[in-house]
Amino acid sequence: MKSPKTVILALGSNLGDRMDYLQKALEKIHENIGWIQEISRVYETPAWGFEGESFLNACVSVSTRLEAKRLLFEMLEIETELGRERGNPEAYQNRTIDLDLLLFEEEVIDSPKLTIPHPGIPERLFVLKPLNDLVPNGKHPVLKKSFSDLLKSTSDSSEISLFQGELQKPQKSYKFPSFNYIAVEGNIGAGKTSFSTMVSEDFNAKLILERFKDNPFLPKFYENKERYAFPLEMSFLADRYQQLADDLAQYDLFKEFVISDYDVFKSLIFARITLHEDEYALYHKLFHLMYKELVKPEIYIYLYQNTERLLENIKKRGRDYEQNIQPGYLVEINRSYLNFIKSQSNMKVKVIDISGLDFVDRRSDYLKLLEEIEKIID
Repeated sequence: MKSPKTVILALGSNLGDRMDYLQKALEKIHENIGWIQEISRVYETPAWGFEGESFLNACVSVSTRLEAKRLLFEMLEIETELGRERGNPEAYQNRTIDLDLLLFEEEVIDSPKLTIPHPGIPERLFVLKPLNDLVPNGKHPVLKKSFSDLLKSTSDSSEISLFQGELQKPQKSYKFPSFNYIAVEGNIGAGKTSFSTMVSEDFNAKLILERFKDNPFLPKFYENKERYAFPLEMSFLADRYQQLADDLAQYDLFKEFVISDYDVFKSLIFARITLHEDEYALYHKLFHLMYKELVKPEIYIYLYQNTERLLENIKKRGRDYEQNIQPGYLVEINRSYLNFIKSQSNMKVKVIDISGLDFVDRRSDYLKLLEEIEKIID
């Protein structure tokens, strides 16, 4: 999973309701590409390079997890959806919407299908004006000049005027920061770590991730469950307790809330499956002595994934010790989680079936997941 990067796109339209096309393009950028951060003012300019109606132009900065080639593909899809007709690729023409990738962080890309930064930046006033609104002190990655300096020195003398209309950010304001602690749970391979990480990056949350990689008993457990079940569950319980007790006690002034990719109650759920009856009775007593001391999540989200998809995800992430996990084990874990959830009355719980979603690779699915969580918050 990629961390978000800031890119700058140029938008233009000279057919039909030009402002409406620009606004619709912003909405689709939000739905399919990333979070819109800043929008420039809108400028009106004559058609550049051909005889046609005047253009409305703007620039927008976007936080996206897409790689440059995938981003370009999504931009072309948006243009097609908004009715852009493509003729001779070598000739300029009228268009309902035109999207260009100007900057991709500080990256420099030179390939047959993509050049970053966009080669037309220094020569086009209709790009430099709105770009200067967004990042006047930003520097061109190749020319090493600020965009304000490029604006002053450009040879383009086209007429350009400020348009009266303004474009609006399409995204809603999510209510996550109104809560202090959110726990995300799910079966092995459900995607809880990916989702928690994405939310923490997008909404400025403190992230707590389970430290399963450091547990020396985990690979041994998958080789010999009878021998290593009890030491595994005890070590997980001790580590989860210590981690949550430490991290939840440390208030971070620079973060809005805390999100974790597990809740300590998973210790009891897994122990019930893996331990013998006498072992579980002892474990149960120890668990509740620790559990009563911990801060409880205000929202508990369970990402339900069907067994087939779980096995696919487990295989895809390639941890050697997980490759022999049997479907029946995953079914039992799901059943135990759902039984636990039914018993909860003191915290908000949301079970979301994500079996048909791919929220890591498809932003639209990620937004659907956020909308489902909003329902419990409301």
